[in-house]
Amino acid sequence: MNARTAAAVAVAAVAAAGPGHWRPLPPAPVAIDDGYTSVWTGSRMLVFGRVTSRATDGAVLSRRDAAASYDPGSNTWRRLPAPPASTSFMGRSSVWTGKEMLVWGQGIREAFDPATNRWRRLPSSPLLSIHDGYGLVAWTGRELIGWGGGCCGDAFSDGVAYSPSTNRWRALARSPLAGSQEPIGAWTGRELIAFVGNVDPDGKPWPARFARAAAYNPATDTWRRIAPLPALHGAVKAVWDGHELLVVAGAGGAAYDPATNRWRRLAPIPSARQGAAVVWAGTRLLVWGGRPVPRGFAYDPKLDRWSRLPAAPLRGRLDPTAVWTGRTLIVWGGTIGRPPNRGIADGAALTP
Repeated sequence: MNARTAAAVAVAAVAAAGPGHWRPLPPAPVAIDDGYTSVWTGSRMLVFGRVTSRATDGAVLSRRDAAASYDPGSNTWRRLPAPPASTSFMGRSSVWTGKEMLVWGQGIREAFDPATNRWRRLPSSPLLSIHDGYGLVAWTGRELIGWGGGCCGDAFSDGVAYSPSTNRWRALARSPLAGSQEPIGAWTGRELIAFVGNVDPDGKPWPARFARAAAYNPATDTWRRIAPLPALHGAVKAVWDGHELLVVAGAGGAAYDPATNRWRRLAPIPSARQGAAVVWAGTRLLVWGGRPVPRGFAYDPKLDRWSRLPAAPLRGRLDPTAVWTGRTLIVWGGTIGRPPNRGIADGAALTP
């Protein structure tokens, strides 16, 4: 396909900007500027991250964790109690259990209960502390499952599950997957689907005996190999739409159907980007932010078609955190500039 044909295909697959409107969020009570993660509780967005103090030359003087709650009904923020001190300096993930926000990352294992307005520390997991919680994280309805991760030349292929009802962790059965510092995947309602890359942290191909894709069933504590992810360019993120796992990359994407163990290519994304927020909104996949522009798009899996979102009242940014409330997309935070990136603590809400 030549460049002119590819452009024509992309234009044909994009609809005009859909109806809807954005509104800026009021200023948050905490200046979180790093390590963003958030959950939707059913009535509020809980945001967790780090607040960094820097010297005039940009050197980090200190970091502390902080959290806040945003209520879209009243359009107000509330500062949450300070989380317990942690040694975390890397990424962290969070899930909503229906009662608590579980925050998990290297050196941090915390739970926040909005009903009591209190934090509690989770017990240590069976994973080595050096990579505890860093990798693919999902909530199954009963357990938090974490798999893979790594840092500084390491790529792990083990995993654990945490049950809030028993306050205990368990080790997952050994997986057939190659190790991965940044695995991608999602919970389907029955299985955790995980995909890894073809090369190790040193850039060498993993041996063929290791799987590049597998599905984990917590009911039986077993893994099964599945069709590997097609080659995609750029950073990838995945969401489950109720039927397929939608994987979005820099300039394209693919969809995986567990029932047939087959992939299909998505229509090209009209504007390639890196570091965008990606959420499932009930009938559409919403993509917003990232480099090079803050423009957003919605993808309809039934029509295999992208449509433009209305222009947002926000600056472009990398890796904002985002939630879908059931009727509104809320995006907040992210970083701007080139490394070392500078965090920003603002956001907006889109009601399609």
